[in-house]
Amino acid sequence: MTGYCVFCEIAAHREPADILYETDDVMVFRNRLRWVPIMLLAIPKKHMTQAELWGDMGAVGEAAVKVAREQCPGGFRFVSNSGYDGMQSQDHAHVHILGGIFLGEYA
Repeated sequence: MTGYCVFCEIAAHREPADILYETDDVMVFRNRLRWVPIMLLAIPKKHMTQAELWGDMGAVGEAAVKVAREQCPGGFRFVSNSGYDGMQSQDHAHVHILGGIFLGEYA
């Protein structure tokens, strides 16, 4: 990896985050964006691409489901943007956990 990665910095505890769940390999924290009442991010601590993450969700998937069930008992949605056309804003692999309100239909 080259350059600055805010998610790598959060994973290393060099940038602040409201961390809800953490293991040696995974972290779930509150997103600074607030489009819906509950907006979390599940990340692998190791820097990887979205494609690498989705090739083997493993511990990140397990953590996302665990925290989503705790934080969004009425239901939740996972979102993962990939590439420019998908409006991915961070190179570090991540999954959005959205909930806390009826999310409606989507395109």
